[in-house]
Amino acid sequence: MVALKPQKGRLLIAEPSILNDRSFKRSIIFLTEHSTNSSVGFIMNRPLEYSLSDLIPEIDCDFTIYQGGPVEQDNLYFIHKVPHLLPNSIEVSDGIYWGGDFSSLKTLLLKNKINPNDIRFFLGYSGWGANQLEDELSTNSWFVSENDYDNILSKEDDTLWKNKLLQKGGKYKIWANAPSDVQLN
Repeated sequence: MVALKPQKGRLLIAEPSILNDRSFKRSIIFLTEHSTNSSVGFIMNRPLEYSLSDLIPEIDCDFTIYQGGPVEQDNLYFIHKVPHLLPNSIEVSDGIYWGGDFSSLKTLLLKNKINPNDIRFFLGYSGWGANQLEDELSTNSWFVSENDYDNILSKEDDTLWKNKLLQKGGKYKIWANAPSDVQLN
C-alpha cells in the first residue's frame, strides 16, 4: 500500500508509537496548510473544558473549544463550513474553510445563526517548519489519511483516533482497542 503524502485537507493520525508524547498522543490533526516551508493543522479530538463564552464573555455561546496544538495556545482559531457567511475565509478542501472575518462571526453567533456542527474553535495550532513533518513521518510518528468524513466538524472526538486505526487495519486494530494508559492493561 502506498503511503499518502501530507497535503492540506488530509488528516495526520498519531502512530501508537508516540504514546508518551503529551501533545499529540492519540491525536487526529486536520491539515489546513502544507508546503515545502511549513505545515499547519488543528487537533480535532482534544476538547477542552471551555466554551466560547468562557473565553469571550460578550458572546453567549456554549460551543466547545478544542486544543488545536502546542503553538500559540493563547490565540483562538476556527475552521468552518459557512464561507458564504464569513468574508475572507480560506478554503482548505471539500467545503471546509479556515478563519474569516471575526466581527461577522461574532454577530452571527450573537444571533444564533451558526450551527455547532458547522464550526470548530481551537486554542493554539499544530505547526511544523521546513522538512520537520516529513522527518516525523519517516520516523513513524504519524501516518496520513484522507479526510473521508462527510463533516469532520460534527464527528465525536473520542472515537476519531480509534476509527482511523481500525480503518487502517493490520497491527493498528490491536492499538485501536488498547486503553489510553497502556500501563493499566
